[in-house]
Amino acid sequence: MDIQQLLGQATDSAKVSRVFGEPIHEGDVLLVPVARVRGGAGGGSGTSPQNEGEGSGGGGGFTADPAGVYVVKGGEVSWRPAVDVNRVVMGAQLVAIVMAMALRSLLRRRR
Repeated sequence: MDIQQLLGQATDSAKVSRVFGEPIHEGDVLLVPVARVRGGAGGGSGTSPQNEGEGSGGGGGFTADPAGVYVVKGGEVSWRPAVDVNRVVMGAQLVAIVMAMALRSLLRRRR
């Protein structure tokens, strides 16, 4: 596979259709799913003459996370964000730790 084919495949992976999913019709409601898409790529090369044991390489990848859905109903459009439960739990744990440390500090000062 040459570099042009590789770049072509990477470009195909980053299309708008990866962000906006296929619309879903449910009665008089239209749902348009939306995702956050991120990607990156890198590469390298060598400077030694051929057959010297030095080479080149590269790689890349994309990731997509649900962001939410646009809801179209009765001529009105609304946004419904996707809730990442893991983020909510991690945030609650962080708040609990900070509160516990503050309480501990206050109790130590009273002694």
